[in-house]
Amino acid sequence: MKIDPYNHEGKYKTWKEKSKKNGIEGVSKENSDLILKYVEDMELGLNISLENVKGGRSFIRLNTLREKMIFLAKKFEDLYGLKIMTEINEEQLVSFFSKMSRGDIKKRDGGIYLSTVYFIKVFKAFWHWYQLINRKQKIEVLDITPNLDTRSEKPKWVYLTEEQVKLLCDNAKPKYKVLMMFLFDTGIRSPTELVNIKVSDFYNDFKEVMIKEEISKTFGRKIKLMLCSELIKDYVKQENLSKEDYIFSIKPQTVNKYLQRLAIKILGDKESLAGEKYSEITMYDFRHISCCYWLIRYKSESALKYRFGWKKSDKIHYYSELLGMRDTISEEDMFVDVTKTELEQRLTKTERENEILKERIGTIEERLAGIIEKVRDIL
Repeated sequence: MKIDPYNHEGKYKTWKEKSKKNGIEGVSKENSDLILKYVEDMELGLNISLENVKGGRSFIRLNTLREKMIFLAKKFEDLYGLKIMTEINEEQLVSFFSKMSRGDIKKRDGGIYLSTVYFIKVFKAFWHWYQLINRKQKIEVLDITPNLDTRSEKPKWVYLTEEQVKLLCDNAKPKYKVLMMFLFDTGIRSPTELVNIKVSDFYNDFKEVMIKEEISKTFGRKIKLMLCSELIKDYVKQENLSKEDYIFSIKPQTVNKYLQRLAIKILGDKESLAGEKYSEITMYDFRHISCCYWLIRYKSESALKYRFGWKKSDKIHYYSELLGMRDTISEEDMFVDVTKTELEQRLTKTERENEILKERIGTIEERLAGIIEKVRDIL
C-alpha cells in the first residue's frame, strides 16, 4: 500500500462527503454545486480540455483545486456580489488578478500572495472545463481568460554545494545523515516517493534502488547509488530492518524543522545562491541540489531525466538554474571527428616511420661494430 504522508486522499474524501451532504461551507448553493461538479469531473478525468493532460487528477491536485476554487468563489461574491462565479466578466477577472498580483488583495493575515499565477492557471482550467460542458449542450461560452498574465517568477529555493552538504551531514545525527545523503544521491521526490521506499527496493548489495511505478509521479526507474550505498547498507543492519520495512518512516514537518535548525547552526541564516535563506531548507530543496550535482556529471540528458523521473528537458533548468556549472571544454574537444581521425592516422604513420628508422639505425650500428672489430684485428 502506498503511504500518503499528508493524508491527501483522506482529506479529499472527507471534504467531498461533507460537502455533498451539507454544501460547501461559506459559498452560495450555486457555487457549491458548480465546484463539486468540477472537482468530481477532475477526479474521474471527465470533460478535460484538449490542451490539458487526460486522466483523473491525483488527490494532491484535487485538494489544491477545491481550495483555490472555494477561495475564488468567496472573493468574487464579496467583491462583485456574484452568487455564481461563472457570471464574472473579463474586465472584472483581469482586474481581480492584477490587484492580487500587486498586493492590493491580501491574505487574511495581511500578507501578499506570492503565487498569483497558480490561481490564474487553476481558474483557466476551470473555465475551459465550463466551456466544454456547455458546448456539449450546444451553448457557446466566451473564453474570458486569454488576457490573464500567466508569467511567473520561479520560487526561491536553497542551493548547497557538495561541500556544504557534506558539512551538514558531518554535523547531523546519524539517521539524518543517512537521509540527507540518500536525498542528495538519488534526487528522489520527497516525501511522496521517499517514504514509500522499502528495503526490498534495493538491489545489487544496496548499489541500486528501484523507485516503483506505483509510487512515482511520472514513471518507475531503477537508479544507481553512487554516494550513499554503504551508508544505507549499514543503516539497514543497525536498525535491524526487514525486507518489507520502509527505510524512512518519517514525519516531513519534523525532518524539515531539524534540517532548518541544523542549517542555521552550521551555515548561518544567510541567503543561498538560489535566493532562499539556509534557514528555510526543506527535503524538497535536496532534489534541486541533487540536480545541480549530477548535471555536470551525466553525459546524456536523457539519462539525467531518467534518474530524476522527468519526461521533459525543461525540468533540468528549472531544478538546477545551472548553478554549480563550469566550463569543461578542452583543446581535444575542438577537433571534429574527421579532423581527429586524420590526426590519429598521421600519428600512427609517424610512429611507424620512427620504428623503421630505429630498425635501420640498429642495422647500421651492427655493421659499424663489425667493421671496427675487423680493423682491430688487422692492427
